[in-house]
Amino acid sequence: MSSNFKPPQPPLPWKHTPGQIHEIIDKAIDDSRKFQDRIAATPEDKANFETVFKALSEADSTIDIVAEPLSFYQNVSPDKELRDASNDAEKKLRDFGIESSMRIDLFQAIKRAAANIEKSGVKLNDEEKRLVEKMLLDGKRAGLDLPEDKREELKTLKKELSQTSLEFSKNFNEEKGTVSFTKEELTGVPEDVVSGYTKTEGQDGKPDTYAVTFKTPDIFPLFKYASNPNTRRAAHEAYESRLAINVPLLEKALDIRRKCATLLGYETWADYVEEDKMIKTGKAVNDFLDDLEKKLHPVGEKDRETLLALKKDEYSEKGLDFDNTFYMWDYRYYDRLYLEKAMSLDDAKIKEYFPVDVVVPTILKIYQDLLSVNFAEVKNPDVWHPDVQLFEVWEKDAKDESGFLGYCYLDLFPRESKYSHAAVWPIHSGFTKPDGGRHYPVTAMVANLAKPTPGKPATMRHDDVVTFFHEMGHVFHGLLSRTEFSRFHGTSVARDFVEAPSQMLENWCWEPTVLKTMSSHYETKEPLSDELIDKLIKSRYVNAGLFFLRQLFFGKFDMKVHTDPGNEKLDLSKLWCDMREKVSLVSSGGKITPGPGTFAHITGGYDAGYYGYMYSLVFAADMYKTVFSKDPLSPDAGRKYRESILRPGGSRDESVSLKEFLGREPDSQAFLDQLFGASAPKL
Repeated sequence: MSSNFKPPQPPLPWKHTPGQIHEIIDKAIDDSRKFQDRIAATPEDKANFETVFKALSEADSTIDIVAEPLSFYQNVSPDKELRDASNDAEKKLRDFGIESSMRIDLFQAIKRAAANIEKSGVKLNDEEKRLVEKMLLDGKRAGLDLPEDKREELKTLKKELSQTSLEFSKNFNEEKGTVSFTKEELTGVPEDVVSGYTKTEGQDGKPDTYAVTFKTPDIFPLFKYASNPNTRRAAHEAYESRLAINVPLLEKALDIRRKCATLLGYETWADYVEEDKMIKTGKAVNDFLDDLEKKLHPVGEKDRETLLALKKDEYSEKGLDFDNTFYMWDYRYYDRLYLEKAMSLDDAKIKEYFPVDVVVPTILKIYQDLLSVNFAEVKNPDVWHPDVQLFEVWEKDAKDESGFLGYCYLDLFPRESKYSHAAVWPIHSGFTKPDGGRHYPVTAMVANLAKPTPGKPATMRHDDVVTFFHEMGHVFHGLLSRTEFSRFHGTSVARDFVEAPSQMLENWCWEPTVLKTMSSHYETKEPLSDELIDKLIKSRYVNAGLFFLRQLFFGKFDMKVHTDPGNEKLDLSKLWCDMREKVSLVSSGGKITPGPGTFAHITGGYDAGYYGYMYSLVFAADMYKTVFSKDPLSPDAGRKYRESILRPGGSRDESVSLKEFLGREPDSQAFLDQLFGASAPKL
């Protein structure tokens, strides 16, 4: 639909040149530094909430709205020079962020202002109090109570860590590797997938080969469908080795983090990271993961035996030697085969009911109805690539421009040198401007959905539908939050809570009414039948033991490397493969692959934080069961969700938002019930 009103804030421009990016970033940093200089020079008797805390928040917001779009180009622009300029800009921004966080004169102004506020007895609202508390904690965590030589050492280490993480990320985005197979080696892979591979004519009597990229729409169908185990093994080993260049960078990052933790007085980097989260300590994380592993291990062993029996039968039918081992490259293949044989559920058949051009607008409509908003597509928008769509987002009952909520960009299809997974960028946060007006949020969802092939439209696996629904949850967290200060806006919540809202929303993809609404066979236009929906829902937690043990492996590897004292050099690749075998119950086949180089979370803000995916599932299950399970599409429940969870963002403790939403303290029973069904342990 289109809007009848003009937005009070124009959309962003996307016509920058590499030279402009450098100029704009340099000026923004210079202006921000001068802004900070003025705040730091505030006389002691004039230091108060307005002159220091609010002014610093304004300084942060001012540079962010200029800089964030420019640093975003590196993830999406088809122009390499622009991506490089964007990456350079982010390096400058990170270095400036470190410099700012280490300014002792600013921290002294903060402490003077806090003391004056306490002495004067001035009343602050809850969000203002939280801003004061967080800025004081920032100073402590930045090491500003340390002597000058230690502060300088810490600043140098932080800049080095930032550059290392950026290099890791750049390698991840720029990766263009392929692994090639003949048509025979690709037996079992659906024809519509194979037709999308780049074909190379065979020479001197050799067969044609097909290059498989490591992008999700290319490589994952191979893991699920290639019937030749040697093909799957070769693809898996190539996929795990695609970013071997990143392993030394990860080693460097871990070493720097250990040094930083020691300087700051924390026993481990994990203890430093967890202090500012819901869980609070590294020990609490390990206790959580160990407890969950004990509960999941027997379930995972049972799943493995089931799939191993299926593998034995198939090997017997094909006359292959069976070695009674379940390998990494077996999991997706036999998981899919089990669903087809034991549950008569054909993933390729299900995929036919989810054409991209039906699913995307339907999911948008579901969210619009649930959360009482309207998306209005902007025609001929200024965007970074022709595939990108831009939407204005409005309150459903908007009567004038005050009903405007923000902008949303959707960049959904794969292309070379684009970010290769699915994620949401909060390009602009919302906040109250100095004149009392509103700065509106801007979000961008980047995904890699399949493109159409000759004779067949683009379709989505059900997994892709779940991922899209999940990521749109982050989009709406960014759009529907309304905080006074940008640092608390939207997804700026504790890292071990940030996934909970979107994980809760994944449940909609398993609801019969929702599945009916967003399915439409690409040929017949019929929705999924009741029989197929029933089978799909029953499949949700089939082999869940192995699935969640894999997630636990990532979490435990993350914690192991961030609690290791570093007395002896860790062989990260060996640790990766050994821990995966022990925790995930699957064999690596005796070959050590540089898998840690592909673990982007560990340098992308989830360091000592991957456990959060599992931890937040506890909250997600509780929220869904308590408020939404009776009527998932209820606008009343949607309003409650908007007000209690989305609107406050990080402006209050997440436990307060949860308690308000649930009407009680959260607990893990709903999560255990989801995972284990009737056999779930009771609290």
